[in-house]
Amino acid sequence: MLLPVPEQIVTDDLDLLLDALPPHICEVLREEGRREGLLEVVMDLGRLPEARYPGREVVLAHTEVTEADIAYVIDHIGEFGLDNRAGIERTLHRISCIRNRRGKVVGLTCRIGRAVYGTIRVIEDLVLSGKSILFLGRPGVGKTTMLREVARVLADDANKRVIIVDTSNEIGGDGDVPHPAIGGARRMQVATPPMQHAVMIEAVENHMPEVIVIDEIGTELEAAAARTINERGVQLVGTAHGNSLENLMLNPTLSDLIGGIQSVTLGDEEARRRGTQKSILERKAPPTFDVIVEIQSWARVSVHPNVADTVDALLRGYDAPPELRQLSASGRIEIVEQAESDEDEVGERYRPTRGPVSQASWELGHRRGGGHVREERSAADMQQRDRDRFPRAEPQEAAIKIYPFGVSRARLDQAIRSVGVNVDIVNDARDADAVVTLRTYYRRKPPALREAEERNLPMYVVKANTAFQLEQVLMQFRRGENGEGGVRRDPMVDVFRETEDAIARVINEGRPIELPPANSYVRRVQHQLATRYNLASKSSGKEPQRRVKILPLGATGTGFER
Repeated sequence: MLLPVPEQIVTDDLDLLLDALPPHICEVLREEGRREGLLEVVMDLGRLPEARYPGREVVLAHTEVTEADIAYVIDHIGEFGLDNRAGIERTLHRISCIRNRRGKVVGLTCRIGRAVYGTIRVIEDLVLSGKSILFLGRPGVGKTTMLREVARVLADDANKRVIIVDTSNEIGGDGDVPHPAIGGARRMQVATPPMQHAVMIEAVENHMPEVIVIDEIGTELEAAAARTINERGVQLVGTAHGNSLENLMLNPTLSDLIGGIQSVTLGDEEARRRGTQKSILERKAPPTFDVIVEIQSWARVSVHPNVADTVDALLRGYDAPPELRQLSASGRIEIVEQAESDEDEVGERYRPTRGPVSQASWELGHRRGGGHVREERSAADMQQRDRDRFPRAEPQEAAIKIYPFGVSRARLDQAIRSVGVNVDIVNDARDADAVVTLRTYYRRKPPALREAEERNLPMYVVKANTAFQLEQVLMQFRRGENGEGGVRRDPMVDVFRETEDAIARVINEGRPIELPPANSYVRRVQHQLATRYNLASKSSGKEPQRRVKILPLGATGTGFER
């Protein structure tokens, strides 16, 4: 998909900032080639002044910065606020100060503010859609610049009532009259940064906006205020610190922006149905922002067009690739990776390439609840779709269908990928070629396993729900070069059946039954089965002919082997 892109126009009002710098520094910066790409001018007391450009730094003078130099700058700019930031009237430049323990200014960072028109063409369709959008990206990547252009486009081109909550005057510039770069948008200044959330609510209650633009949402109160604004039907456009959506999911302060994360405990039956552990993560609520844009540069962004679906998929352990948009060399916008439409099912969009957001990693940032949304489609169905999209090495061979009962589907799928067998997971024993279950479930013989036995399905019984034991079972499904392999009966199933038949004869006939010789592990299982039916048992003989004898009621035996 290609879209035409208008030419970008940059205005920086750099002369006004240079006039505020000491003359000997100003003269150097006015030299040819010094202005282009300038990011910051740094002046620290007792050090050489520096100019910072992308990827490099340039010394501006060979004399150290003096108190008089710092005083000169302070006299030519506005007053510093409680956040130690100041500006220059009707410009976008930001001057931040460093103070000593007595409050005296000993360092200055003069950051050049530029209004860049045409930076949001890559996401203009999202901006005009009316959805709430959150910009993420590393410091200095251009979040505030794009936010300023969003405000202008929505106010001038879309004719919407736009209000900017401008905490540090970075969006609209310093002074009472905002910079022309915000167009017809109105600007509300914030007296002190801790009161930003209150001004956000005030903007909604007093001025009837259709759009509110917020820079640097960083506290829990501001996240709560953003949710309140969204619930009142106002479009939100804001920025937050963090490089990616995953950063927000692990951030206890800002996770509410994407719906919040909570830990829930499932019942045994529900956990088996989902194929997960009992303690999982779920999303608490609808996300505050509908779309997240991860800014890599003005010409390249990654877009999550449906935050709710993306968060749900990540919590289930599925990879949710964003839509990658970039400005091509020909000056046109290319959709490099197109995400599926919002109407498509979640299972058709996400590929299980990594584990879910783990309870441990989530608890590092959170000391309270977090998220995993109830699945509309089973994990097995999703995995089947993924295998259809990414076929295995031997697609001409029919996949072996396994029905897991009481076994973690996530671990089983991980074991399948690790072993590399052509196996699919199904949800019904009637569709399966084999059954994998835990020993504890096999002993209880629930209806699902009894039905599988009646269908004469091979059963594979594992002692514990670990990846290693599941891999050992799956190794039996691997095909050799001659094509041999496939579904084979687990020998432990025969041990269970043989022992249970002997137990039935002991109970009915009232006489002891001796089982065939077996190794120590099998003998221990046989002792446990006898105990389950309140029968005694004992082992006799020497290896490798040692065997178990099951005794009738009233008899005594040696019991379990040590």
